Amino acid sequence: MSVLLGIDTGGTYTDAALFDKGKGIIGTAKALTTKHDLSVGIREALSAVMPPSPEEIRLVSLSTTLATNAVVEGQGSPICLVLIGYDPTLMDGAGIEEIVPQTAVSYIQGGHTSIGEEIAPLDLSHAADVIQHMAPKVDAFAVSGYFGVRNPEHEIRIRTLIRETTGKPVTCGHELTTQLHAPRRAVTVAMNARLIPLLDELIQMVRRMLAAHGIDAPLMVVKGDGSLVDADMALERPVETILSGPAASVVGAGYLADVDDAVVGDMGGTTTDIAAMVKGRPILNAKGAHVDGWRIMIEAIDARTTGLGGDSDIRLDARDRLSAGPQRVTPLCLLAEQHPAILPYLREQIRLVKTDPEVNRKQLGRFIAQQRRSVPERDRLSDTQQAVWRALGAGPQPVLKLLAETDYPPVLMRALDDLVSRGLAVISAFTPTDALHVLGRYRRWSTSAAEQGARLWADRLDMDCSAFCEAVIQQVELQMGRAVVDAVLAEEGESLAEGKDRVGRFFIDRALSGGRAGRPANGNTATGSSLMTISLQLNRKLVAIGAPVENYLPNVAGRLNADLHIPAHAEIDNAVGAAVAGVVQSVRVLIQSAGEGEVFRVHLPFGVKTYSHLGDAVAYAETAAGSLAEEKARQAGAEDIEVQIERHDRIVAAQEDIADEIYIDTEIVAVAVGQPHLK
Repeated sequence: MSVLLGIDTGGTYTDAALFDKGKGIIGTAKALTTKHDLSVGIREALSAVMPPSPEEIRLVSLSTTLATNAVVEGQGSPICLVLIGYDPTLMDGAGIEEIVPQTAVSYIQGGHTSIGEEIAPLDLSHAADVIQHMAPKVDAFAVSGYFGVRNPEHEIRIRTLIRETTGKPVTCGHELTTQLHAPRRAVTVAMNARLIPLLDELIQMVRRMLAAHGIDAPLMVVKGDGSLVDADMALERPVETILSGPAASVVGAGYLADVDDAVVGDMGGTTTDIAAMVKGRPILNAKGAHVDGWRIMIEAIDARTTGLGGDSDIRLDARDRLSAGPQRVTPLCLLAEQHPAILPYLREQIRLVKTDPEVNRKQLGRFIAQQRRSVPERDRLSDTQQAVWRALGAGPQPVLKLLAETDYPPVLMRALDDLVSRGLAVISAFTPTDALHVLGRYRRWSTSAAEQGARLWADRLDMDCSAFCEAVIQQVELQMGRAVVDAVLAEEGESLAEGKDRVGRFFIDRALSGGRAGRPANGNTATGSSLMTISLQLNRKLVAIGAPVENYLPNVAGRLNADLHIPAHAEIDNAVGAAVAGVVQSVRVLIQSAGEGEVFRVHLPFGVKTYSHLGDAVAYAETAAGSLAEEKARQAGAEDIEVQIERHDRIVAAQEDIADEIYIDTEIVAVAVGQPHLK
């Protein structure tokens, strides 16, 4: 018997599924993801699902929301970004400062034109100085050259210099995408470099767990397009695993629900991902992955990812209305289950609300805890952070208590935020999961902690506890409905998420709220019953997967008049998708006319070649692209590989009296498809 093992390490749960091609799903398991030590959750899930004979497992596939969640939550390792030939003003508005500090971005002379000709010589001396200065301060390097996708020579030379002098991971823009848009390419390569240490930690952890269980099988990772890639190859391009979770969920949903065309909603603890499926495969976005406002230039599922999940932080927005996310926090009910000592603190804070009118209400019911048992050497802590870290060694601490013990609250809050953003610590607060505990719809952990957290919120808003919790659930349903509508509109070329259509948003919110005119934080209807009824209808089946969906999606589907299907094993769908996925690798080669003497330039990942005739250029490009795609598929772990070649000529009509047509360029696309190589 050939058994495939699928593992999904999400922000909240680690799932495992055993799959046999003849028998289907033969075993499943679910465990809490333990971020301070991922091996604990992985070991628990593996132990629960292991077959009697480990040698029966011939392939292990890993799906993970690690990269997606890191982008949403702004986490990642310190890197240096080297930009070759960029004008610094070009990066204005790109948001790069949210990924890399200004001091870690270096501009080097060099770069190329749109047809691959050198603009200026590469300043290797300056680059060497930058690399030597930054190497001790960072975990990885990212390199992007101006028009580096048209000629990667300068990127390759800098990459070689970094590898030879530092030995640290380095990623080049031309390795990840062939698309233009220099600022976005710089963001993409920076994201990739930040994620390398995170994914490396996860993969090494999984390998140790597999070895401990006696499993000797190839390890593969699900990419953002729903296909598999060898784990070592994934480590070079971890950014390609962004949307790995939602891509696996669509593949798994197609298998579990036995449908070809549907909208798939995947709700986890941290994010909600909405994607369309056609003919059993996820639709890909040619413009790149869209994650929480970022457009990342990798070929990935056309999913709308939003920071909404069962563990979303409940907060008030600028208009004092309830909102969920985008940050994930540990539910109070789970924290108290693991650390009962927090319960007296919650009771004391309930008393404070009544006796101290000056209490910092924003920090009521909020705790901070260590997410790691030790601080990696690279994560140097300030004096304030070291003091906090020592305090957290005794267990989770109320944020109010830490604030009361410092003379500089703003400094302390910045220190706490930095510990959280670096993944060293985690905030615990009231979440939708807590609301479900209070309402009796989900009882797994400490209901007492959830009730006390709800009471703090209810007192703050002058509401009944149950009414407050109902308002939380309704807000999650509203935001979930918005995500579904935005995803469907985006597939049709429209989007309210990025636009300023306030009227459109109003109508959609009215339809999703069942005719309620508006709900402020205190739960009272703002203007009473509406004089207008708005109705929506989703014309595709809505397949809902993920552990929390049964508590939210039925009402969302009702507001959308959608045919809802929650398949069996929906709670471990991503692990199933990882087990049943295949291998797909593609290579894109651009051919351009240089204009002078009808010279045609073939832009390849390793350089530029020129030909006098288009036919010769196309023949070479097709051969090279096919060979490269097949080799990439083989490196990705595929066998029985088939390669398909597509040619796309771009020709435009010319003005009268000049010519009938003008040739612009040709794109050669080679797609290699294969099955994972089994041990």
